[in-house]
Amino acid sequence: MGILNLTPDSFSDGGLYDRKEAALVHARQMAAEGAAIIDVGGESTRPGARSVSEQQELDRVIPVLEALAGELDVPLSIDTCKPGVMREAVTAGAGLINDVAALRAPGALQAAAELQVPVCLMHMQGEPRTMQQSPQYGDVVQDVMAFLRERILACQTAGIHRSRLLIDPGFGFGKTLEHNLQLLKRLDELRILAVPVLVGLSRKSMIGTLLGGAPVDERLYGSLAAAVLAVLKGAVIVRTHDVRATVDALRVATAVTN
Repeated sequence: MGILNLTPDSFSDGGLYDRKEAALVHARQMAAEGAAIIDVGGESTRPGARSVSEQQELDRVIPVLEALAGELDVPLSIDTCKPGVMREAVTAGAGLINDVAALRAPGALQAAAELQVPVCLMHMQGEPRTMQQSPQYGDVVQDVMAFLRERILACQTAGIHRSRLLIDPGFGFGKTLEHNLQLLKRLDELRILAVPVLVGLSRKSMIGTLLGGAPVDERLYGSLAAAVLAVLKGAVIVRTHDVRATVDALRVATAVTN
């Protein structure tokens, strides 16, 4: 899953693709490099990020989705928590909802049920503005699984079939370095939930910390190692900024594991 941030303030590539033409060029490049999905987002969810209005988010994502849907064969995903954005994005061509709030916003569950597209439910402790201030867990893996199990049940109750669900443990979303390492080490335990696992580890601060404070643009090799480990532990979708390098690494890993 290639990341297309149409934001001025995302932690890694904020401001690079917030103009339509630059976004389209990057999307085409990711598709050519082997992206199986392109995830389009109009609001940053980095720690401390400010929220944006629904209209501002729509203004960012809808023109790009419409253009890409008419040009690329690659499925498009909308990275949003807002039900209004979900509806407009699916109309514009998105075929997957990627929600860091796991459809907990008012109206999001109903919107997803009505839209009948696949949904990725992510775990996050707190909300982006405050999530990294003091995250605490009893057992991070068990706590994340309990949350995701509850959200899966909520989706099924709302009429969203289990076959349309994916889960994301939410690396870096309300978690310390140790929490993230435990989640990656025990990622295979999420298989008990019987839905596909998506992971987003690309260029995150946990990688930078493990590499002695490496800045965002020097986290590629650490991100590739994390992606391979995640796939070996059962992940089936890897969300990444660096498509070609990640595709190459995963081709080797899956050739061995398969």
